[in-house]
Order: sequence, then structure tokens, then C-alpha cells
Amino acid sequence: MSLLRSRAAGFVVTAAIVGLTAVTAYIHLGLGGLLFTLNGLGYIGLAGLIVIGAAAPFALVERFSWMPRLGLMGYTLATIGGYLVMGPYFTLGFVAKGIEVALLAVLTLDVIRVYGSPMGMVRAALISVAPILPRRFRPTAA
Repeated sequence: MSLLRSRAAGFVVTAAIVGLTAVTAYIHLGLGGLLFTLNGLGYIGLAGLIVIGAAAPFALVERFSWMPRLGLMGYTLATIGGYLVMGPYFTLGFVAKGIEVALLAVLTLDVIRVYGSPMGMVRAALISVAPILPRRFRPTAA
């Protein structure tokens, strides 16, 4: 586990996330049409947020570093779900879905690397928004 927490591992995992996201964005942008174009632009924006979260040493960025990860996971799942419901089913579409499944796997690895577990990310998210939560929903010190 200490190997996963190293700076080099962080760089490799972040590069893999950004690379897979960029490839998916490229595929969607190349398909044309408003829906594919917006999907590709969304992936580019989320990849940019992942890079900012990894590179910017600001307290606010570190406090909300869970948000781009969770956003990219949700966006990817929504894209896969939309494809399965709407199609069109063709070879490049299945290639893109394979890349997106790999992206989800690397994002899961990143969550485990940074937070220890998915529940650790939930705790970090709750702590980051605790000041605006009603008192009964605020996390307590463990």
C-alpha cells in the first residue's frame, strides 16, 4: 500500500486518468453531432479539473479534491448508460466503452490510493462540506 501512496504512483495514476479521459474525449469529439461534442467537451473539462487537483497545492483545491474524481466517475457511468440505452452500436462505440470501463478502474484505484477506501472519500467529502451541513449531519471525530 505504501507503494501506491508514493509520489511516482500518484503521477502514473493521474497520467493514466488524464490519458484515458483525453482518448475518450477525442473519440466523442470526432463523431460529430451536438451530443457527442458536448460529451467530449465535458470529458476535457473534467480532465482539466483532475490535473488542477493533482498539481495545485492550495488548501481549497485539496479540500475538494474528491469532487472531480466523483464527477468523472458519475459522468463516465452516465455516458456508458446512455450508450447502452440509446446506441448507436458500432465497433468504435464499444472501444470507447472499454476505455471508459478502464477509466473507472483507474479512478477506483486512485480513490483507494488517496483515501484508503471509497468510504474514506465519503468521509473526506462530508468533512469538506461540514460547515454548511445541519449540525446533526456533521461528521464527528473518530
